[in-house]
Amino acid sequence: MPMQAKLDRRAAVAALLKDRKDTLVVSGLGSPTYDLHSVGDHDGNFYLWGAMGGAALIGLGLAQAQPGKRVLALTGDGEQLMGLGGIATIGVARPRNLDIVVIDNQHFGETGMQASHTGRGVDLTAIAAACGFAATGTVRTLEDVQRLAAEITGPSDGPRLFVIKVLAENPPRSLPSRDAVFIKNRFRAHLGFAAA
Repeated sequence: MPMQAKLDRRAAVAALLKDRKDTLVVSGLGSPTYDLHSVGDHDGNFYLWGAMGGAALIGLGLAQAQPGKRVLALTGDGEQLMGLGGIATIGVARPRNLDIVVIDNQHFGETGMQASHTGRGVDLTAIAAACGFAATGTVRTLEDVQRLAAEITGPSDGPRLFVIKVLAENPPRSLPSRDAVFIKNRFRAHLGFAAA
């Protein structure tokens, strides 16, 4: 069985994004969106509502459309487990500007904290490595998150996937706007495009 995590998810996400510079961040449904918003709303945040399993693939599309920018897909273990085929697609596409960070509490936090597959031994980093990702790793301490934050701002030969193991708890929700048109238009404006 995987080793029990001791890392606070909000502290981990805050450390990960402390010096984000102009990184574009796509956050997955539920807790990853609350985590991202809790460290400060930003015009370069693209929050997903009702798109379970889609954060990594939306990150891929964004990375392909914006090759000059770093793109981070911030997702949870439940969502990434739902999108395993997306890992294969990203591995084949090989974007050099996409990082996927999975906040892994080894539970399905949005539906009652049932144990997830990662809590039963499924290794998302091994799956990503088998799909040809340029780098993968598992992070368990705040110091390692800080090192990861510096690493993902640098160049890469292909996509990277990192898992941050966190405590299985549900901190209070930090809710960004749920207005999808507003989120889309704000994000487009951040990239220099007109509202659509």
